[in-house]
Amino acid sequence: MDFYGALHTHAEPPQAAQAATHYQQALALAEALGMRPLVAHCHLGLGRLYGQTGRGAQARAALSAAIALYRAMDMAFWLPEAEAALVQVEGQ
Repeated sequence: MDFYGALHTHAEPPQAAQAATHYQQALALAEALGMRPLVAHCHLGLGRLYGQTGRGAQARAALSAAIALYRAMDMAFWLPEAEAALVQVEGQ
């Protein structure tokens, strides 16, 4: 479902509502199954999507959650990407 969220985000034209639905479904399932890396990725995807659609407060919350999870799990590869997305949203 996280994959479907990304697909809808990058479609031409972007399909924000469908992307958000897929990210939220993937997030709920990942949380229920204790799949913390996927939870972090879903927050990152939602944060980017919210940033692209002008939902700054939601974008900051989702990206902050992703950053906190990446730090807690020592997922250093994804951390700079999430931090850069947050900086971009805060600059809007």
